[in-house]
Amino acid sequence: MAARAPRAADLADLDAAISDCFACPRLVAWREDVAAVRRAAFRDQEYWGRPVPGFGAADARIAILGLAPAAHGGNRTGRIFTGDRSGDVLFAALHRAGLANQPTSVAADDGLTLRDIRIFSAVRCAPPENKPTPAERDTCAPWLHREVELIRPTLRVVVALGAFAWAAWWPVLSQVYGVRPPSPRPAFGHGANWSGGTAAPELLGCYHVSQQNTFTGRLTPAMLDEVFARAKHLAAVD
Repeated sequence: MAARAPRAADLADLDAAISDCFACPRLVAWREDVAAVRRAAFRDQEYWGRPVPGFGAADARIAILGLAPAAHGGNRTGRIFTGDRSGDVLFAALHRAGLANQPTSVAADDGLTLRDIRIFSAVRCAPPENKPTPAERDTCAPWLHREVELIRPTLRVVVALGAFAWAAWWPVLSQVYGVRPPSPRPAFGHGANWSGGTAAPELLGCYHVSQQNTFTGRLTPAMLDEVFARAKHLAAVD
């Protein structure tokens, strides 16, 4: 199914194709099982239960690259980082930075809009234990590559949420930008910054907005604010 990615004419076409992907049997089984069984708190809701497309501006200057949708977040609501604690933290930070019109993201029709930002993930289906396999990552990669290609004219900065997203960016350099990734690869860390010069977007590292990080204080609101302030500066976003 991901072979359809290069043929997507625009983001709407790409989003529709992503939503209809059945390429990875393990992920398909998991996302559909979660959608059928449901969490008790959401037992009366209809789950999306499909791959989750990107979300945000078509002329984004900043991209946020995550790992994969959450089983009861994006897999339930159909929008990335929507309806879970990670999204609560992320969109509150984007609102403080002036990149989102509201600080909450609870449903796909809640009126949230983003300015100069697009959000997507390296893997588009919710994986068991939040751990996609290398084969699933590679199968899903054409969707990421095409999405970056479509926003390439304006994209200036990529914020990688976590080490998985940081690693997923290097193949994009060669596939989309024709740039050889650095060797050895720069280590991921919060606040890490790799510059592609004029050939490719700046890459910023940020700890993932997972409950494990935010509840323990490993990632604080102030740390997120610093990353997005840096991203805005590098992308020349007011």
